[in-house]
Amino acid sequence: MAADNPSPLPLTRSRATRDPEGTQRALLAAATAEFAEKGLAGARVDEIARRAGVNKQLVYHHFGSKENLYRAALEQVYAGIRAQEQALQLSELPPAVAMERLVGFSFDYLVEHPEFIALLNDENRGRARHLPDTAQLQDMHAPLITLLHETLERGGREGVFRTDMDPVNVYISIAGLSYFYFSNNPTLSVIFGQELSSARAVAARRRHVIAFTLAALRA
Repeated sequence: MAADNPSPLPLTRSRATRDPEGTQRALLAAATAEFAEKGLAGARVDEIARRAGVNKQLVYHHFGSKENLYRAALEQVYAGIRAQEQALQLSELPPAVAMERLVGFSFDYLVEHPEFIALLNDENRGRARHLPDTAQLQDMHAPLITLLHETLERGGREGVFRTDMDPVNVYISIAGLSYFYFSNNPTLSVIFGQELSSARAVAARRRHVIAFTLAALRA
């Protein structure tokens, strides 16, 4: 008797040819997982192809090389967080509420996407050699910095925020307060004798990061 829930068939070359966009999505998802686990140096094209359910040759057909696939994975993880930030519609909220939502989102994104931390750690070890071209990255981040600038200005006019805060520095501070907690969680847990990855510790840290940021911005 056939199984009730048969496993999906691998994406053979003929199927992949009929759905090139689906093949690229599968490869990017598989590559992101593989690079997050093993870094660029340790990742293997054979394993990425196996994860994606495609022939190894299709990796080279769509991306040309492992390094190009790594660049595409980096671009995708950056684009993912930037797109979700835009969806927050912060310009429609009071400044303090907007900033609280942004900080909370930035923290939650790292909870839900540990692969983002792993990929950025790997790329920083490589001195950012494989990031997409600088102009493309700047264009991707420009809307966020513009939004932060506008939110800080609105808060300054309303007497809620200080008026001497640089949006780039504010962004780096928000990112750093959350990123360091997760990227260094194992060592911090040992150093302080606490299980900082527990749900209770993560929730406490989230509250602290939001309160700390708003206190720093307050007029």
